[in-house]
Amino acid sequence: MTTSPALREASALSSALMDWLLNTALPVWHVHGIDRVNGGFHEKLGLALEIEPFDRRTRVIARQVFCFALAGRLGWQGPWKQAVDDGIDYFFARAMTPDGTVRMVIHADGTPKDDTFNLYDHAFALFACAAAASVSDQRAAIEARAVAIRDLLVASYKHPARGFEESAPRTLPLKANPHMHLFEACLAWEEIGGDAEWSRLADEIAGLCLEKFLESEQGWLREFFDGDWAPMPGEEGRICEPGHQFEWAWLLTRWGTSRNRPDARAAAFRLADLGERFGVDETRNVAINTLLDDGSIVDASARLWPQTERMKGHAALALTAPDDMALQHHLTLMAAGARGLQGYFAVETPGLWRDRMAADGTYRIEPAPASSFYHIICGIEEFNKAIKMLEARS
Repeated sequence: MTTSPALREASALSSALMDWLLNTALPVWHVHGIDRVNGGFHEKLGLALEIEPFDRRTRVIARQVFCFALAGRLGWQGPWKQAVDDGIDYFFARAMTPDGTVRMVIHADGTPKDDTFNLYDHAFALFACAAAASVSDQRAAIEARAVAIRDLLVASYKHPARGFEESAPRTLPLKANPHMHLFEACLAWEEIGGDAEWSRLADEIAGLCLEKFLESEQGWLREFFDGDWAPMPGEEGRICEPGHQFEWAWLLTRWGTSRNRPDARAAAFRLADLGERFGVDETRNVAINTLLDDGSIVDASARLWPQTERMKGHAALALTAPDDMALQHHLTLMAAGARGLQGYFAVETPGLWRDRMAADGTYRIEPAPASSFYHIICGIEEFNKAIKMLEARS
């Protein structure tokens, strides 16, 4: 295969994104995003690097641990390992309750604020543990903590059929989104050689997605469910998010390839295709926030994170494309997603970002949330990895 114009454009974008990440964003977030007084990571940075004592969601602490672990894998020359070690130690010391669950929010000084159980936060705890274990000298201890969290979820929050409850006793709706990140965490543990229960749980969640989360006619990914995994009644049960269409496409492609499941790969293609056809505003070149399962728009504003998931979904599909026409299609959309993402980086302090674009194309002026970094660095890694593999084939 000769190098196509689409591959050349995507390669140039990959180089630009990696340069921004390694030489601009990571230094800024290492110097200013780590709390040198109280430990942990700041929730947000002002657009002129102002720091305010915002309360901290534990999911953000977990995400920042992942970011610095991935920074090391990507070749960043800064002190990423110390950031990982300090970050995971802080997480275990501050984000965990005495009964072994994960807190939802702590104060800036590290004291507890909200110990409410949240399945989403536990998914990111497991994901951060996998990232830290992959680079830490204390892998065995970290893995033991992760297994303890996983086993607690299974013992106390397991759904009678498949998946997990949102609380005990039950509250509704049940949600696809935390399961998506549990799926991601399980695959991360599988990739670094965790025990067989990670793979079994990944298979369970994939099956739940294919059989319950996806509507049968077109393949939309629904978000909210009743206690029997049927869509919630009314509009709530019809909500779809383009960003999650792309994110599940990425995950199902990975899982379907590893398990030799053509049905999963076909579902992934449908997810990304629906996301593109109905969930991308071509005028602004952004994936928007929310649709219904007939493609009608609920929220035309556009967060930063769906742009990274658009890149990831098409990167995975490009690597598994059945022919050159499909490959060029996904390469073109990968590049479009990358260009859309770059618009969010146009801020007064390089290395920070906007998070919210209104329907008219203007950005909300607000501090840069640390939570976005997980999406950004993962999107850039998947984009760059796909480009390298495709260039090697050409």
